Amino acid sequence: MAFYRKNIGTAQGIGRLALGILAAAASIQLLDTGLAIAAAALGVGFALTGIVGYCPMCAMAGIGKKRGG
Repeated sequence: MAFYRKNIGTAQGIGRLALGILAAAASIQLLDTGLAIAAAALGVGFALTGIVGYCPMCAMAGIGKKRGG
């Protein structure tokens, strides 16, 4: 049971998941730098929003899928 209303579409979710994987791969290449930690955190955030289908920042900005009714 979901306690949120999905606000990103399938294509955007797939894009966010792919971007998250790429950011995580970049963090592996950067190894122990501070930028690696930031890239890993960004990657995890993008991947989670892609998998879940909900972006809190989009919800605050009023951006997202419009439902009928």
